[in-house]
Amino acid sequence: MPIPVSFEFYPPKTDEQRAQLDRTAYKLKAHAPDYVSCTFGAGGSTQEGTLDTVRAIVAEGWPGVPHLSCIGQTAASIRERLASYRAAGVRRL
Repeated sequence: MPIPVSFEFYPPKTDEQRAQLDRTAYKLKAHAPDYVSCTFGAGGSTQEGTLDTVRAIVAEGWPGVPHLSCIGQTAASIRERLASYRAAGVRRL
């Protein structure tokens, strides 16, 4: 039975980091991960980057799994973020 594999990415903050992530993801795709997750900045540093990165992951045909932190969030902001993830094709957190 094969061992399940997943990868975790940090949302890139610059165009250079985005290009590096794209190159790395291309190489890792050969390992056929079960899913690819993306971290979530609880302090606000990468929250929007998480959504953008997960959208890119899903667009590549991988199951994208965003992290979600409720620290510093309101119930309304969490509902809004969940709706954004759902609209992006995300089916797990």
